[in-house]
Amino acid sequence: MHRFAHLADAHLGAHREPSLQKLELQTFDAAMKKCAEMDVDFILVCGDLFHVGIPDLGVVNSALKSMMELQRQGIPIYAIYGSHDYTPNGTSVIDILNTAGVVNNVFKPSFEGDSLRLGVTVDEKTGAKIVGMSARKIGLESRYFDVLDRASLEQEQGFRIFAFHSGLTQLKPEYLSAMETVDADLLPKGFDYYAGGHIHERGEFDLPGRRNIVFPGPLFTGYGRDLEATAKGEKRGFYVVEFEERISSKTFVPVDTFKGVFREYDLTGKGAPEAGRLVADDLGKVDVQGKLVVVKAHGELAGGKVADVGLAGIRTNLAERGAVHVYLNRSGLKSREAAVAVFSGEEPASIEKQLFEREASKVKVGDEHLRGRDGAQRGLELLRLWRQPSKLGEAKKDYAARMVREGIAALEKGEEKD
Repeated sequence: MHRFAHLADAHLGAHREPSLQKLELQTFDAAMKKCAEMDVDFILVCGDLFHVGIPDLGVVNSALKSMMELQRQGIPIYAIYGSHDYTPNGTSVIDILNTAGVVNNVFKPSFEGDSLRLGVTVDEKTGAKIVGMSARKIGLESRYFDVLDRASLEQEQGFRIFAFHSGLTQLKPEYLSAMETVDADLLPKGFDYYAGGHIHERGEFDLPGRRNIVFPGPLFTGYGRDLEATAKGEKRGFYVVEFEERISSKTFVPVDTFKGVFREYDLTGKGAPEAGRLVADDLGKVDVQGKLVVVKAHGELAGGKVADVGLAGIRTNLAERGAVHVYLNRSGLKSREAAVAVFSGEEPASIEKQLFEREASKVKVGDEHLRGRDGAQRGLELLRLWRQPSKLGEAKKDYAARMVREGIAALEKGEEKD
């Protein structure tokens, strides 16, 4: 009997707070150790191993130590690009790890005319055939799926795994209704396992001609919504799949590196001072020592400003009482004294997309690729680019010059047809 581990969306380096960064690295290390303990034959990472294409080198170094230990034990790691793994200059840390032999990038594209062919990677120990479709910047992988040569893949014999990093239209969660997705009919038929990534929600699905479609969800927590769900008790982890000629079992393996506390408050109709006392009194009864605490406040205050509730002071108090980290979600808390722009959805990516599309519609420029939806995509790409931190030892002026240079290159790429 053979077995492999399937994980996705570790988003290492997503958090700047030392406490969360430490937790995400501890969780990744724990996952790698569990894979070794369970004697998996190989690991498949379906995108977004890191949160940016060129992450902090300290984060890379810590993750590399965990992965090198598996390499010493003869457990290969296969991977594809996620939507966060790209950089405008075309080289990311995934490429570097691939060159170093720490991971094996299984996305092997080639074009024959207008048709995209994907190379097959064969795991030496098990004979499993792995085909990978990496994500592209701003979700443009759907164009690759449109021209994919599915017939050649469907003719492959043996145990086959199709790895991808995309939401599927037929399986899209309601809270991600604004997300661009790929039609599941564009996946090649008849594979034994479809290893998904990108969707931060665990799920196992079967569709006609495509069984065992699995999304493991995030390994840790990439966004605020993830933190909330984890604090409520939603398990994070990865799948272990057992197989010979066919799959015999697939098991979700939780990785518990911390405990969470979640508190939600509807403060509608309360004055700011009263609301602050209500939240502080309730949290004062909760044991927060060594726990990740998520506080969600919403509603319309009857008087006073949101700042007058004193949530920042409450957060400080929780930290002093031993909370590992305190996350405040007050986006749904409003005051009658102030009006703010509201966008649907809780995911930062969804909110950013809506904001850029709204503003891009107002832009009057001659270049077509900078208007409307294409313009919004260019804006999102620039935002992702400019979120990259400076390189180790890079002077501020050199960092600024590089951002300008790569920003111009990204805009010029927008003129090309994919």
